[in-house]
Amino acid sequence: MDAVQPLAGMPLAYSVRNIRIEPNLVLAPMEGVTDLTFRRLIRKIGGAGLTVTEFIASEGLRRGADKMEEMARIDPDEHPVAIQIYGRNPTAMAEAAKIVQDLGADICDLNFGCPSKKVCAHSGGSALLKDPELAEQIVRAVRAAITIPLTVKMRSGFDSTQRNCPDIAWMCQEEGVEAITIHWRTRADLYSGTRAVDKIAETKARLRIPVIGNGDILDFESAKAMFADTGVDGVMIGRGAIKNPWVFQQVRAQMLGHELTEVTPEEKRRVLIDYYESCRAWFRTDRGALGRMKKISNYFTHGLPYSSELRTTILRSQTVEEAITAVNLYFDHLAEWQARGGSTRERLVPDATDAALAG
Repeated sequence: MDAVQPLAGMPLAYSVRNIRIEPNLVLAPMEGVTDLTFRRLIRKIGGAGLTVTEFIASEGLRRGADKMEEMARIDPDEHPVAIQIYGRNPTAMAEAAKIVQDLGADICDLNFGCPSKKVCAHSGGSALLKDPELAEQIVRAVRAAITIPLTVKMRSGFDSTQRNCPDIAWMCQEEGVEAITIHWRTRADLYSGTRAVDKIAETKARLRIPVIGNGDILDFESAKAMFADTGVDGVMIGRGAIKNPWVFQQVRAQMLGHELTEVTPEEKRRVLIDYYESCRAWFRTDRGALGRMKKISNYFTHGLPYSSELRTTILRSQTVEEAITAVNLYFDHLAEWQARGGSTRERLVPDATDAALAG
C-alpha cells in the first residue's frame, strides 16, 4: 500500500495544562466497555494518547460502592488516564472528584454527554445541556475541590433546537475547565443522525483551551475529516475501537505518512484470546467474564470471512473455555482455508454457509 501523506497542518498532540496528549487520539468512555481489561488491550496495541474510564456515578463513588470503586481502578502504568464521573448534585460531584484525584487519575472528566434515559432522568449527562445554571454550579464545585486538570465531555446540544455546546463550553472554560470534548450528535440523536460538526468548529473558534472532536471516527479518513472540518486539537474514538482495537495505531501511522500495516488473522486471534484471559482474571465469576467477552466479540469479529457462525457459537457458549475453543477452532480453519487460496472475500462462494469454511 502506498504511503499516505499527512494532512497539512494536522496537529499531532495537545496539552491539558502540563499533561501532553500524544498521539492526540483518545479512547472514549463507553459504558460496559472501557473497563480496565479493555483499556489494557488498547494500551498493549498502542496508538492512544489518553484513555478514559467508563462513566461512574458520583453518588456511588462517594459512598464507596464496590462496583463504582472497581470501575475507577487504574493501573500504575496507565498514564495519562482520565476518570469520568457523572451526576447532578454539585456537592456529590465535588466529593467524587476528590476521590478521582486520590486514586491517581491524571485528569477528572465530567460527563455532560451521556444520552441514556437513566442518566438523563436524574438530570445528569446530556440533560445538563438543558440546565446551564446547574452545569455551571457543578463545574465550579468540582474545580474548587481538586487540583488536577478538569475536562468536560458533552454533546452538541440536547436536541436540534438547542445545540448550545459553544455557550456551555465557553462557561466551562471560564470556570477553569482545561479541555472540552464534543460529540457532534445531540442527545435526541442518540446513536443516529446526520453528521453535523459545525458546532464543534464554532466552539473551537471561540475557545482558548483544547477542543477534541468525537463522533463516528472509525479510521484515518474520518479522523482527517474531523480535523479538516473543525480545526480540533485531537479526536476521540469510541465504537470504532471496539470493532478495531488497532484503529489508534493505524490512524497515528497514517497521520505521520507511514504505510498502513495489515492486521493478520493470527494477530487478531492472539489479541482476542489475550483479551478473554484478561476478562477471566478481572471478573469475579466466569459468567461476568463471558458476558463481556460476548459483547466485545460481536463487534470484533465483523469483517472476518465466514465469522457469523463464530459469533453464534460464542453467544451460545456456557463457559469461558467453550468460547476460547470456538475462537481457536475458527482461526485454525481460517488458516487452512487461506492456505487453499481463499485469501479474499471475492473468491468466496456468495451463497456459501459459514460451515463451508470448516470443510
